[in-house]
Amino acid sequence: MTYVWQPTSELIERTTLSAFLRRHGIADQDALCREADARPAWFWDALLRFFEIRFDQPYSNVLDVSRGIEWPVWCEGGTTNIVTNCLLRHRGSPIWDRDAIIWEGEGGAVIRWSFARLDAETARLATILRQRGIQQGDVVGLYLPMLPEAVATFLAIVEIGAIAMPMFSGFGPQPLFDRLSDSGAKAIVTCPGTVRRGKPVPMLDTVRSAIAELPMLHTVVVLDRAGDAQPGAGREIVLSTADEPPQREREPDMLPAETPAMLMYTSGTTGKPKGTVHTHCGILAKNALDMGLCIDLQASDRLLWMSDMGWIVGPKVSVGCTLLGATLVLAEGTPDWPESNRIWRLCSRHGVSVVGIVPTAVRQMMRTTTDPLEGTDLSRLRTVISSGEPWTPEAWTWFFETICKKRIPILNYAGGTECGGAILIGTHHKPLKPCAFGGPVPGNGADVVDASGVSLPAGQVGELVMRRATIGATRGLWNDPQRYIEGYWQVIPGMWIQGDLASRDEEGLWYLHGRSDDTIKLAGKRVGPAEIEAALIASGLVADTAVVGIPDDLTGSALLCACIAAGPVEDGLAKRISDVLAQTFGAPFRPKRVLFVSDLPRTRNQKIMRRVVRALATHKPTGDLTSLANPDVVEELRQAFAHLETGSAGSSPVSHPSATHK
Repeated sequence: MTYVWQPTSELIERTTLSAFLRRHGIADQDALCREADARPAWFWDALLRFFEIRFDQPYSNVLDVSRGIEWPVWCEGGTTNIVTNCLLRHRGSPIWDRDAIIWEGEGGAVIRWSFARLDAETARLATILRQRGIQQGDVVGLYLPMLPEAVATFLAIVEIGAIAMPMFSGFGPQPLFDRLSDSGAKAIVTCPGTVRRGKPVPMLDTVRSAIAELPMLHTVVVLDRAGDAQPGAGREIVLSTADEPPQREREPDMLPAETPAMLMYTSGTTGKPKGTVHTHCGILAKNALDMGLCIDLQASDRLLWMSDMGWIVGPKVSVGCTLLGATLVLAEGTPDWPESNRIWRLCSRHGVSVVGIVPTAVRQMMRTTTDPLEGTDLSRLRTVISSGEPWTPEAWTWFFETICKKRIPILNYAGGTECGGAILIGTHHKPLKPCAFGGPVPGNGADVVDASGVSLPAGQVGELVMRRATIGATRGLWNDPQRYIEGYWQVIPGMWIQGDLASRDEEGLWYLHGRSDDTIKLAGKRVGPAEIEAALIASGLVADTAVVGIPDDLTGSALLCACIAAGPVEDGLAKRISDVLAQTFGAPFRPKRVLFVSDLPRTRNQKIMRRVVRALATHKPTGDLTSLANPDVVEELRQAFAHLETGSAGSSPVSHPSATHK
């Protein structure tokens, strides 16, 4: 397949990556990856120095793996602070009075905070936390929507050496209780409520319900811009953020570089969520690498990447933009309400130059009949970041042609909470083919291997692994070191297993094929669901789908396709879908079951949770569901599977007649 986009020499020349390569006399991105793998200590030291990460006490050794690759120690002997690097480094520069954050509410209200204002708000919150007895090492929950105050809260917590624990703003009382209890949190910062799709979402009431039986949590800080919230029990204090705070009086505490700064829980397939632990030097270096060196975010940029503080993207854009001096554009609610093309209107109104998107949201855009760019001006947009799930070729091509106008590159970004960001990433140095990544992030030793850890040649699908310690990765799991070792380092000893299927092509571009635990074995062949789902979407019969493997008495395993129909669910549609797969992949790929639903289980950042579909189909435990954005769909799926079992016979594909297209 030929390239559909190639960078000009002028574009390559003005990137941050090119400046780094020139400084060190390295030919190109591929040569940098080889050098970083061969000399990791050199690479990480060079990265920290290039981005001028500030250490009050310089580190004596950037990387120590004497305890093993699983337990590296970074920036040994150094002291630093995220806030010193993200805010105070800009004091006295032209950036100080520029917009750090632009926020827009669902109703159109706009708030702007300069870097000076963000710093003052951060310092005020840090003072309040100190006054309430929060000390270094204490966990403080962050339960806020994407407001300017959420960024200030995150920075205030880490400024004093406490550990920020961001939580999804859509959580109910139980997942809040579970995380606050497991972490031993001493405080939580929240707000009275927010608005989502025009409906009020109470947050303070949810916190009150969650903490009723958590006596160790002694402080609830309520950030109230409206100024009408009333404190409840003795542990609540209300702070109005409508008035500009006084200027900073105390500098951030200088902390050992490996001081934990963030505890981020990520959902487990079974059992309780996993608490990943990220440090000051790790968060700073990883954001410099991902956002600065690879994505090429610069101080002149405005970035919009709609997510949540409870997902890794929220803290990443908060730290990445402030570290690099860029403007972070935040928005209340969702990217498709009150207008279906709201995200592009936001980009147009606020001059966004870098935007984040997820492929599942693009597939939903494709279903609309209106022009997604109507009434917009995307002339400043220069980069799209894609994350969350693998693309289908049809969705990628539609987006590249319709939104990007074949001008704007799509930089795919894949990794996870546990590794603090990307393993694979696109850059402005690499040409594009549909769905492709430019390559691995330098310094992690990324590879595609078989079950025994042997590297696979181009064109073969295998496990995505990291062969090197990487500074952004979690420092174990919260109070559970054995689970960390077993889950990431013992599946293939000596390699970090991410749980994704990947491949490379002959030109050196990389591809993702879905989660390895979603792998389906049919007719003796292991396949990921992505290529099967892509064929279904390409047929035009379905708007979106989740394909999983289920047990079969005759063949061992078979396909089940949960589909959102592209039109009315008519008689014979399930058979037409079955025929598409049989004709495309062969008879063994004819699904055992096809059912139609109004939606699929998705996380807030739009990842489809195929394991939930598979668990419901096989009557197995669904595992942790707290990250679901649409929990109602679980009951719909449960009823659909019950109907299939009671209303069908044999192995013929059967649709669920009560499902309607939405």
